[in-house]
Amino acid sequence: MRDLMGMMGKVKEMQEKMTEMQEEIAATEVEGTSGGGMVSVKINGKGVMLGLTIDPSLFKEDEVEILEDLIVAAFNDAKGKAEAVTAEKTAELTAGLPIPPGMKLPF
Repeated sequence: MRDLMGMMGKVKEMQEKMTEMQEEIAATEVEGTSGGGMVSVKINGKGVMLGLTIDPSLFKEDEVEILEDLIVAAFNDAKGKAEAVTAEKTAELTAGLPIPPGMKLPF
């Protein structure tokens, strides 16, 4: 019975740490760039775009498609960085826990 109580305490502690981690991730800001820095996108850890910067030289009518592609690439770069931060923080939190391979946290 002691083991069960001890495990329940650890579960509660893990839930608290998970909540803290999710708040920290949400507050994290990352920036992605494309076109050699001509387009940059800033997003938070939840993938919400916070800002967009475009070099004025890209505002040419015949280069709209290029600009659109650069915005998408910058966003994807930022999102990849945010996912890497999430994975790193999750790994730190779950270190030593017997979690099956491929199981993604937070749920």
